Amino acid sequence: MRVAVIGVGITKFGEQWEDSFSKLFVDAGAAAIKDAGIDGKDIDAIFVGNMSGGRFIDQEHVSTLIADHSGLVPIPATRVEAACASGGLALRQGLMAIESGFHDIVVAGGVEKMTDILAGATTQTLATASDQEWEAFLGMTFPGLYAMIARRHMHEFGTTREQLAMVSVKNHRNGKLNPNAQFQMEITVEQVLSSTMVADPLRLLDCSPITDGAACLILASEEKAREYTDSPVYITGSGQATSTISLHDRKRIPVTDATANAAREAYKRAGREAGDIQVAEVHDAFTIGEILGIEGLGFVEVGKGGQATEEGETAIGGRIPVNTSGGLKAKGHPVGATGAAQAVEIVYQLRGEAGKRQVDADIGLTHNVGGSGGTAVVHILEK
Repeated sequence: MRVAVIGVGITKFGEQWEDSFSKLFVDAGAAAIKDAGIDGKDIDAIFVGNMSGGRFIDQEHVSTLIADHSGLVPIPATRVEAACASGGLALRQGLMAIESGFHDIVVAGGVEKMTDILAGATTQTLATASDQEWEAFLGMTFPGLYAMIARRHMHEFGTTREQLAMVSVKNHRNGKLNPNAQFQMEITVEQVLSSTMVADPLRLLDCSPITDGAACLILASEEKAREYTDSPVYITGSGQATSTISLHDRKRIPVTDATANAAREAYKRAGREAGDIQVAEVHDAFTIGEILGIEGLGFVEVGKGGQATEEGETAIGGRIPVNTSGGLKAKGHPVGATGAAQAVEIVYQLRGEAGKRQVDADIGLTHNVGGSGGTAVVHILEK
């Protein structure tokens, strides 16, 4: 059974001081329902990606909270958590619920409200996605983990500090074209290299921001989709994989095996290869993350991600446009919502609704990562 995306919705990303956690998701969900042209009574289930409502806003039981505040009680609602891959995994759960024949129409999305606590507490909350005994307890943070990955990648493959900066420059250029992005301004390589050091070699402008936001998709079986749209976007492939949660246990630090394994499954289910993908949203919580992603997904050879970025292969107009939305770096990274937001961007691209950042594409891909690579979720979407 094929599964279609018949509606999408997304909030503005950024510091949303006036909006509550539940309002963010309700706004994104309402926009998706309107886009799909359905009624609330048509929805069979809700899947909510959320990393840590308990620590960010002191709220657990968020799935029922959202069903309640959306006026969708008694529809079953389920929270899905996989650190920063929570949104992508919620989409996968919704997909499987329809593929199994259990449901016909579901809401799949994600939400996070990260700015209600101080930055230090946010860093500690995000660190819970690492190995608490062997990493976080010893003071390791995610900038530190990704800095070690970056250093090893530079050592093994000759990736340069400037090439890392070029990822950020490209994504800010794209984010300037996205009205929902947190940062809508361009930056230069020189600005990245002179920004505040966070964890050598990563600087402030190599790191994604702290963000509030939500994104939702309405999924439907192929039969139901025909009742609402003549031009659905189909999810033709989906893959999920894990790796060791701790960095020190991996066979090769600068190679993301979870990404490669999830991509392999997604390509197989879709009957596609890496070369078929025409646009992609790749997890760039740190600039090295996008380089790891395009290598693990098979867009470029392992070790060649920095070079491909420098040569413009991943820019709009390049061989494989990556992060047309601005990515996590410029669009923002509300961790539970990111994977769903990536899928919303690909739907916009495939429907020809991406405005000034539009590319010519019939096949797109999303790549959502949890932690330093302990979880990866990949989806392939097609017209």
